[in-house]
Amino acid sequence: MNRYPLWKYITVAIALVLGFVYTLPNFFGESPAVQVSSAKATIKVDAKAQARVEEAMKAASIVHDGIQLDTVGVKVRLKDTDTQLKAKDVLEKTFNPDATDPQYVVALNLLTASPTWLTSLHALPMYLGLDLRGGVHFLLQVDMKGALTKRLDSTSGDLRTIMRDKNLRHSGINREGDRLIINFRELETRSKAKNAIADSQPDLLITEQGEGTELKLVATLKPEAQKKIGEFALKQNITTLHNRINELGVAEPVIQQQGSDRIVVQLPGVQDTAKAKDILGRTATLEIRMVDDSPGALEAALAGSLPFGTEIYSERGGQPLLVKKQVVLTGDRLTDAQPGFDNQTQEPAVHLTLDSAGARIFKDVTRENVNKRMAILLIEKGKGEVVTAPVIRTEIAGGRVQISGRMTTTEANDTALLLRAGSLAAPMDIIEERTIGPSLGADNIKKGFQSTMWGFVAIAVFMIIYYQIFGVVSVIALASNLLFLVALLSLLQATLTLPGIAAIALTLGMAIDANVLINERIREELRAGMPPQAAISEGYERAFGTILDSNITTLIAGLALLIFGSGPIRGFAVVHCLGILTSIFSSVVVSRALINLIYGRQKKLTSVAIGQIWKPGTAAVNGQK
Repeated sequence: MNRYPLWKYITVAIALVLGFVYTLPNFFGESPAVQVSSAKATIKVDAKAQARVEEAMKAASIVHDGIQLDTVGVKVRLKDTDTQLKAKDVLEKTFNPDATDPQYVVALNLLTASPTWLTSLHALPMYLGLDLRGGVHFLLQVDMKGALTKRLDSTSGDLRTIMRDKNLRHSGINREGDRLIINFRELETRSKAKNAIADSQPDLLITEQGEGTELKLVATLKPEAQKKIGEFALKQNITTLHNRINELGVAEPVIQQQGSDRIVVQLPGVQDTAKAKDILGRTATLEIRMVDDSPGALEAALAGSLPFGTEIYSERGGQPLLVKKQVVLTGDRLTDAQPGFDNQTQEPAVHLTLDSAGARIFKDVTRENVNKRMAILLIEKGKGEVVTAPVIRTEIAGGRVQISGRMTTTEANDTALLLRAGSLAAPMDIIEERTIGPSLGADNIKKGFQSTMWGFVAIAVFMIIYYQIFGVVSVIALASNLLFLVALLSLLQATLTLPGIAAIALTLGMAIDANVLINERIREELRAGMPPQAAISEGYERAFGTILDSNITTLIAGLALLIFGSGPIRGFAVVHCLGILTSIFSSVVVSRALINLIYGRQKKLTSVAIGQIWKPGTAAVNGQK
């Protein structure tokens, strides 16, 4: 009746062991570290960079606890913050001898101090939020007006292309504020132009103005188009910020929209605020230009005689490249960039998608420049770098472009990511900045831990006094629930914040309710005269329905918070929902397994230690049947 099959005991034991293993990393803390990552698309951090770091550390006689290379960059683990600062200065001088043109990002970081055998099992600590770990908080204002101006400037170029393609003569296209003015001398030409623009530019609202020979078409963006442009600019900037923050190696940064034109950025664990502001404030643009492959042109340029209308850049790998100044296309015409493979050679490639105007321009340019090279550049802070420079094999129409050749799969992914979100869709300004020190975060952790611990102790004391052996079992089940919850959060690499700690404390109080229901149900059965073995079995079986119903209703409320909430509310909801799931397992399965081990093998059980059982009209009986 009260015996589990062997596999259930094994399942509970394995769950407890796994819970302990994946909870353990949270007790080791973090070590100060220095991270070296690439600041340019043409520079990759590889094994050679790792060797340079090792040589620099050895030359400066800096003792470290390990150097590792991952997808973000090279990370050096150090013993204390003083050594960390010294190592940063050494690596900064080694990798960026010219401070005005940094090639690498050398940033302070924090790494988990867990033993290697734990990390090899992918047992990592929970990420800590800004309020627990310390770091920086930025509130960025997106210049929506700047995004609209950028779109209007791009649209004016489209209108010139339309006028030229339709052979419609005009007296100039100018932008005045948020309007585009097209001047005409003939009424018929203006009418044809209006129809042509309306067909190709559905986002424009076109009105006719002027009389005689001073005829005009005034084009403005429709309100729904302005809203769409603003939303796209916000999403594009959020994506770009994610890519840039990767250079800092921040674990679980918070980058989210606030209102209609603001972005909140929280960087837990970031110690170098100036470096973070520099990376967030970058303004970069993508440009497509033709390469000057004229015989002897590059040699002449390297000798100091730069041909008119050209500039020298460096390719991937450091080879010089002579590029024409004339911009064929900008990143505004790029709607998507995805990594893939060449259909013929099966080599890694990048597939680009251009808008309609970009497709027309690209078709004309590729038709006129077959077997010539085209350079895709990223221009940042007035300095450019060549992301890739493929050869045009044939005319490319339809707005679908493929870049391939001399690329690895990783490089194709990186290039696609850079092209897709390498530039900001609209300028941004930092309007609010807050720094939370590590000491304040540590104080928050201490207070949160103490509140949870004393809450657990208070519950444990009450349960043991009131329910005796069954109270002890309930406390063990509650401890296992806490173990499972922390292990699950660590395994999912969730971010723990102060609201999350509050949710853990709340989960403890709610989880013990299930054991109270079970214990009281067993008491009722004993009070009704049922034998102890049967009372235990009936108590667990009949309480389970009530426990399930109450937890489902609470879970529904938690899911509502998770779906409709944001920021700290979602952090609370995640821990709350996971805590409900773990509490059902621990309060029913784990506690039942322990009770079965204690009482299940006793065939002639006459009493159980479950506290005072009050029978109507009789004296108290201590756990009698």
